[in-house]
Amino acid sequence: MRKFEKISYEEFSKSVIDDKELYNSIELPKRSTKNSCGYDIMSASKGVIMPHESMIFKTGIKAMMNSDEVLYIYSRSGQGFKNDVSLSNSVGLIDADYYNNSSNEGHIMIKLINHSDKEYIVNIGDKIAQGVFMKYLIVDEEEEINNIRNGGFGSTNGDDKNG
Repeated sequence: MRKFEKISYEEFSKSVIDDKELYNSIELPKRSTKNSCGYDIMSASKGVIMPHESMIFKTGIKAMMNSDEVLYIYSRSGQGFKNDVSLSNSVGLIDADYYNNSSNEGHIMIKLINHSDKEYIVNIGDKIAQGVFMKYLIVDEEEEINNIRNGGFGSTNGDDKNG
């Protein structure tokens, strides 16, 4: 099964803000046109990214997918072409086991960087990224992997600071 869900209100109030009205207003990502491959991801937080700086935006959503799938997070074309704003890590990867992890329930957060000389304003509900689900392959005769994700960002590296 593949789908988007809101994180729990408990996680939202802890990691975003204790605001039930805002939580209830969160829209799950959706495709804008019949042939779009990307699901528009909207911000549940607001901020002003100063020139040549970056900022993390909370979305209030998580993604469930099959074990052989990944959710790629990409910049929106207009952000780059019109405003010189992109994802700070170029492309984000959300693994299937990020969903409902013990650290943050799989809360998807988007870090944008402003490469321009002008402020870039993000409001609640603005489309800030797009997600594309894809299947992936693994090598033949791979040794069995028994490691289990225990946290959020960077947890497969053994700590969250390098993630």
